[in-house]
Amino acid sequence: MSDPFGNAQRGPRGPVGPSPETQRRSRRLVITAAVLVVLFVAFSAFAGFWTERLWFSSVEFSDVFTTLVVTRILLGLAFGVLAALVIGVSAWTAHRFRPFFRSLHPDQDPTERYRQTLAPIKGWALAGVAVIAGVLAAMSASGQWREFQMWRHAEKFGTTDPFFDRDAGFYVFQLPWFHFLVDFTMSLTVVALVVTILVHYVYGGISLAARGADKLSPAAQVQISILLGFFVLAKALDFYLDRFDLLSESGALITGMNYTDENAVLPAKNILAGIALICAVLFFLNVWRRTWVLPTVGVALLGLSTVLLGMLWPGIVQRFQVEPNKADKESEYISRNIEATRAAYDLEDIEVSRYQSAPDLGTALTDLEKGTSSVPLVDPKLVRKTFEQQQQVRAYYSVADVLDVDRYELDGEERALVLGVREINQAGLAASDQNWTNQATVYTHGTGMIAAYANQRPGDNKSQASVIQWAEGQEANQNALTELNGGEVESRIYFGENSPAYSVVGKGAGDKSVELDLPSGDEDQKANPTVTYDGKGGVPVGNILTKSLYALKFGEPNFILSKRVNENSKVLYDRDPRTMVEKVAPWLTVDSDPYPVVTEGRIQWVLDGYTVTDKYPLSQKASFEEMTKDSLQTNTGFQTLPTDEINYVRNSVKATVDAYDGTVTLYAWDDSDPVLKVWREVFPDTVKDKSEIPESLMSHLRYPEDLFKAQRYQFAKYHVTDPKDWYAGSNRWEVPEDPNSQGNLQPPYRLFTNPQGDEDPNAEQVWSLTSVFVPREKNNLSAFVSVNSDATSPDYGKIQVLELADERTNGPALVANEIASDEDVRDELFSFDQGGITPQYGNLLTLPVGDGLMYVQPLYAARNASESSYPILSFVLVSYGGKVGIAPTLRGAIADVLGVEDAASPTPTDPGTPGEEKPVGSVDDQIRAKLAEAEKAFTAADKAQRSGDTVTWATEIEKAKKSINDAVTLSDKAKAAAAAATKKAETKKAETKKAEEKKD
Repeated sequence: MSDPFGNAQRGPRGPVGPSPETQRRSRRLVITAAVLVVLFVAFSAFAGFWTERLWFSSVEFSDVFTTLVVTRILLGLAFGVLAALVIGVSAWTAHRFRPFFRSLHPDQDPTERYRQTLAPIKGWALAGVAVIAGVLAAMSASGQWREFQMWRHAEKFGTTDPFFDRDAGFYVFQLPWFHFLVDFTMSLTVVALVVTILVHYVYGGISLAARGADKLSPAAQVQISILLGFFVLAKALDFYLDRFDLLSESGALITGMNYTDENAVLPAKNILAGIALICAVLFFLNVWRRTWVLPTVGVALLGLSTVLLGMLWPGIVQRFQVEPNKADKESEYISRNIEATRAAYDLEDIEVSRYQSAPDLGTALTDLEKGTSSVPLVDPKLVRKTFEQQQQVRAYYSVADVLDVDRYELDGEERALVLGVREINQAGLAASDQNWTNQATVYTHGTGMIAAYANQRPGDNKSQASVIQWAEGQEANQNALTELNGGEVESRIYFGENSPAYSVVGKGAGDKSVELDLPSGDEDQKANPTVTYDGKGGVPVGNILTKSLYALKFGEPNFILSKRVNENSKVLYDRDPRTMVEKVAPWLTVDSDPYPVVTEGRIQWVLDGYTVTDKYPLSQKASFEEMTKDSLQTNTGFQTLPTDEINYVRNSVKATVDAYDGTVTLYAWDDSDPVLKVWREVFPDTVKDKSEIPESLMSHLRYPEDLFKAQRYQFAKYHVTDPKDWYAGSNRWEVPEDPNSQGNLQPPYRLFTNPQGDEDPNAEQVWSLTSVFVPREKNNLSAFVSVNSDATSPDYGKIQVLELADERTNGPALVANEIASDEDVRDELFSFDQGGITPQYGNLLTLPVGDGLMYVQPLYAARNASESSYPILSFVLVSYGGKVGIAPTLRGAIADVLGVEDAASPTPTDPGTPGEEKPVGSVDDQIRAKLAEAEKAFTAADKAQRSGDTVTWATEIEKAKKSINDAVTLSDKAKAAAAAATKKAETKKAETKKAEEKKD
């Protein structure tokens, strides 16, 4: 009881407090709560571990998971036990050989209180310190599984460095593990030394009040001397290993050894290693000599030498020997850096030829048209909304922000296609429909591929159309890829770049299908068809334990409560193809752009895997993200190394992920890569041989973009092989800025081209990845670069560079400015402004045609302030021989440049559908026809809605919307054309008047 002020009331026997039973009950509650917390944490950890194991098992890569776990556990145990033993033995030894005395004045001895406090628990305290040290060491060591496995399975590169005559494999595979061992030894010794000093201090082995040699007991002196000796000995080894790091350290000028390193830093490392070794010997001798004079002098000498030799002397050499004659002093080292960099980035066999761009405006139109017939006018970035508006039907489907480009052989002719996968987009669901049942069990997958001909020509590859020509889509005649695969393609997309975090698939209660699929549009097809996933991928979640594990993993109790999760169910998660490959091959760096391929009746995601390192001797380091960043890609998500800096890269693996069942397959691509050889030994049977790649897939493998971007980044500087010219930097190139994206580099483009600019219009074109270079901080063109991207060609991977002989050739930025300032282009843009239309410039493509370089750029248009509007190709812009052409088609634009009539080029028309008849009558007649089509479609939609046919209703509504949009576009163009004609007439009148006044 207490008084009103909260003070306990005292009775005859003192204050009234909790009864013993209440105290016992409180302790039991506390203990129970603590046990429950521990059990929850343990079960959460187990859930994370076990569900990860189940995922690896579901994709049939259990051996990878087992190898990872076993390696990490064994490393953790080995180094954890070693650390615990060293710390425990050090503490036990310090306690065992403590001075046996009792202070005559305990109240004057501050350590006496510590001893009394620790007395009841000293055994537990010492053991606890050892265990904590062991756990921390185990965590550190388990993270070194890559370094350990590379050391254990080290391979040779077959090239040796000129300074230490060691194979490059020593630096890549062995040196990192040696560094870890030395660093671990030094850290462990420091911790053991600290624990030893504390125990000796508490138990009297170290007395700060004593004088001279009496400050340390003999046992303390022996133990501390031994530990310091081991520390300095490890430091000597550290100095010795640091010598080899000089070949991969980044410097102000180059990566690797330079003049100062070889003539000052390297000798200093050797001397410091020798001094440290002597210091270690002095500390070990101190076990018997019992004097700290010599060890102290040795440590002082080591510290002084570190400052003088390790810091001051290299600075003096750099300032007074190198800087005044840097070009000459560093020439030899620059030469070696150039050689190593070109080897590490595979730049040695690049073919460079001088190219005189001399466009002939007298060239026949048909010749130039043949050389440009395959130029891609469908911009993969701009047409995303067009794909969504015309080929999606439902709001809960979407395509990637930037579409992919691939080539297919259709009707005996190779055609470039712009591709998008119709993936599920749960954000497109109405807010009222976004619940767990719908998101986890109903809207589980996307459906099918969308493909458009990149050159905007129909299937027969004849005359160019004014609208996108679909190769694969919703309509019956849009099935080129399906027909190529025998008419049957598994179109469901359960594994994709935008898949939900997880989905529960399989039949629901009552053995019913519940997963919503895309309506086919057939009359006998029900409005909301459902399907059931029956692929081999996914983790079964039929029993209560598995349900509980995933309920905890995803924080979702419905795994246990919902009847949608039953004995038929599987859970799909970690479904992004890039994530999947990174998990099953944790030693790979995966290209940022997976692309879809239709092959053998399946949709497969194809990914390129790289083996990289930052330890290749003498090769130039650079940030992988910086090298690959451009206007289409701003973040690579680089994960393989602790830093994203690399100085060696190979496209060693091609990987596929089945979009339906998630099957992951890895194929060795560069069999000669030593890094790949190492990891194939670590994870046997996970990477298939190159010979096992199916022929149907081989034709779709291509040269990877991230590798090409890294190579072009380095080649911009390392195309110069003379060290003095390299140092001067007078011929340094760079990738130009994208004219359509300020502050970002221009991305490479995939297209069919003749990399040598052959004048023969009938020359065979090569499926290539292309880019250009400009001089550093200038806008004129330096070179055109392309790489053979046809994996079936013997010249696959051959990089060719056309170095411009005329330095006055305009680069992309100047050409874009030239196009924008052209009078005819300005007139067309003025008509856009008058019609409420926003112009959108597409990719500015550079390609050698005939005897010169041609720039081609599509110009799209979309109506302002309209959610349903999408970009439509309105004009093609061409720059050739200093002249700019504009027309609705590429052929017409080329004709405009040449100044000739093109009877084959159609006049601008309204955006219709492929195969639609040419419009007839006046513009007013065409508008009335479009409105009549819209009214007819609305009537059909109303009829379908009354009969419950939502598929037909949605299709007719889209037709109606399109007809109305076309009518508005026709009206806008008519108004704009009238305004432009008026402006042109007024301008001409003003010019005539001005000429007459001048004449007068």
